[in-house]
Amino acid sequence: MKNSIKLKLFPKFTKGYKEGYPLILKERFEKWPKDLQEGDLVELIDTNGQFVARGYHGKQNKGDGWLFTWDKQQQLDEDFLTTVITAAIEKRQFLFADESTTAFRIFNGEGDGFGGFTADFYDGYLVIQWYSLGVYSFQKMILEIFLSFPEVKGIYEKRRFQEDTKDDFVAGQKATFPLIIKENGINYATYLDDGWMTGIFLDQRDVRRRISEDYAVSKNVLNTFSYTGAFSVAALFGGASKTTSVDVAGRSLSKTKEQLEVNGLDPSSQAIIVEDVFHYFKYALRKKLTFDLVVVDPPSFARTKKVTFRAAKDYPAMLREIIDITAPNGTIIASTNYAGFGMKAFKKLIAEAFQTSDRTYKIVETHSLPADFTVNKNFPEGNYLKVLFLALDK
Repeated sequence: MKNSIKLKLFPKFTKGYKEGYPLILKERFEKWPKDLQEGDLVELIDTNGQFVARGYHGKQNKGDGWLFTWDKQQQLDEDFLTTVITAAIEKRQFLFADESTTAFRIFNGEGDGFGGFTADFYDGYLVIQWYSLGVYSFQKMILEIFLSFPEVKGIYEKRRFQEDTKDDFVAGQKATFPLIIKENGINYATYLDDGWMTGIFLDQRDVRRRISEDYAVSKNVLNTFSYTGAFSVAALFGGASKTTSVDVAGRSLSKTKEQLEVNGLDPSSQAIIVEDVFHYFKYALRKKLTFDLVVVDPPSFARTKKVTFRAAKDYPAMLREIIDITAPNGTIIASTNYAGFGMKAFKKLIAEAFQTSDRTYKIVETHSLPADFTVNKNFPEGNYLKVLFLALDK
């Protein structure tokens, strides 16, 4: 293993790194070497030259690399990676043992001790997402470790650090698509070789479960930014009387139909609408449509022909439009995956949305990432998902 390149910290950042903050940010060092290469090992030192932590350089949208050890003797080698991956898989044994759920995250980057990549399990097949060229330099070693587990039949990968999404299959045996996975006893069609997304967002598993358990019975449900209609399917399993799924993407129509069909549900009995969600809000208000349960899980940033949406700025205005089409005593499930603010700030945005309304609300449930999306306690930014169940009073 090659030697680490020493990086001297500015004094004000030393304490945070010593306490376990894992993300390397180049502006926190006295000097950042111009010849530092992706995948190079780095050793953080304080102003006295004392060892603080060891990591690797890998530039991604969050920063410039990740720390993996605060032990001066620990090296980045096959033994280390085997240890952290094995520990992560052991933590998920409760999910492997659950026959009603066959898709979940088995390695969550820095939450499981090695930032820069994640691995999701889809009924025997993995999808690994690599977030930098630096972490990708360890790809061969990591693939071999995952393939050593009997649960893993084959591996697909998404190279998030480049635009090319071709050749997603990389190791083991290929899956047959659609690959039907189960979540809380419900079927979902997935595709592991079809661009960045697979057909379902696994981090919303607990939210879908709560919808089907307690919130959907006899309800008229609106699912906005619906993607493949997973929330709609969960609502129908929970006894919803009708679902309306709205998404601007053309393929959402066929994808949502497929999710219904793999569960023996009739797509023609549900409304699946391909339209700009913001236009639909205005249409629903004009037609005096109301919904008992509204699910809103927008992307952090979205742009259509006439609308640009930024979660940090535009969430309250969007929610005001939803309030107007929510039935008396209805429920809004407000969600965001925007990592730029925490739950406290999200609650403030919700409160802001209601300031100009004569309706009031109560937060009846709060959700963040499920247990398999392990979060590093020293990196709370990693807990990006925020979901609030809002019960309206009238």
